[in-house]
Amino acid sequence: MINQDKKRFFRNEALFLDILHIVIGILVVVCAILAFLEPESNQVLFPVIFWLAGLLNGVSGWYKLKNGGRNRKVKLNGFALCLLGAGLAVIGVISAISIGR
Repeated sequence: MINQDKKRFFRNEALFLDILHIVIGILVVVCAILAFLEPESNQVLFPVIFWLAGLLNGVSGWYKLKNGGRNRKVKLNGFALCLLGAGLAVIGVISAISIGR
């Protein structure tokens, strides 16, 4: 029974991750299209794009770290994704500060 609940939880978690990828991917594409059509009036969308990409990478990295088990390559990949997500979030903050000035 416990193993079945654990497998179901992983399936639900993977489904959540897939839905999150789809939703954030659509948001990033829409924001990018709007930002590049009129960059002067939609400057605020550039940091939003970076933050969404950072969130997506951070969540994917966390999922790989959590479910990597003893596989060092998967855990290293998850850690790299978390670092990339943090880097994109920092770039988003720098972008927001530069737009605000």
